[in-house]
Amino acid sequence: MQRLRAAWRLARAVVHGLHGLAIVLWRFPSLDERGRHERIGWWAAGMLRALGMRLAASGTPRPGAKLIVANHVSWLDIMAIHAVCPEARFVSKAEVRHWPLVNRLVDSAGTLYLEREKRRDALRVVHHMAEALQAGQTVAVFPEGTTGRGPELLPFHANLLQAAIATATPVQPVALRYADAHGPFSCAAEFVGETTLAQSLWRLACGDTLVVHVDLLAPEATAHADRRALAERLRSLVAERLPAAQAAQAAV
Repeated sequence: MQRLRAAWRLARAVVHGLHGLAIVLWRFPSLDERGRHERIGWWAAGMLRALGMRLAASGTPRPGAKLIVANHVSWLDIMAIHAVCPEARFVSKAEVRHWPLVNRLVDSAGTLYLEREKRRDALRVVHHMAEALQAGQTVAVFPEGTTGRGPELLPFHANLLQAAIATATPVQPVALRYADAHGPFSCAAEFVGETTLAQSLWRLACGDTLVVHVDLLAPEATAHADRRALAERLRSLVAERLPAAQAAQAAV
């Protein structure tokens, strides 16, 4: 029964993905910015439902320009954040351009691509991020630089935070977590090591009452901030919202 349920979820996800592609190709050209954001939010939330997941969001996105900084667990993180903040433009690894179907959908959300193997490409991306922030837009980054297992955070890299500091744009930290019937951190959501997109999709579809938690924390000022100190503070704020960190604190 579990395999049949997973197959049904995958079929719904494919249909929903194709529906999203149709919207991008034929509806987006006639929509204004608000209309596009509404479709992005609707589509992202619908994909989570198609995979059998429930969204549990807390907090409110800051109005206007902001840099969203979140921990990174899965490729689904973008959809989870888009479901509550559809105006976000993500900085993503350039490899996503080669993912079938997903690449067109990611492009439509104004994604900024980073060539991670080119050391100086971060400077180009920071410049484009600063332009977007100055224009009043929302940009989102995963400062860990890669996905982790969830309970413990990797170090937050500070380079991309320079765009917010240079433009004195507030940073809004976001804590992401995938839970299921077996505990506060679901193994089904892990996207680490050599895991492929197809393998990840199957694990998610097989998940047992998966819930994605999206906690939007209070914005932090960035004017004249030291970017490394800011990165450490943001990491601490996100870690404090994860159950593992809370349990460790209580045990002291």
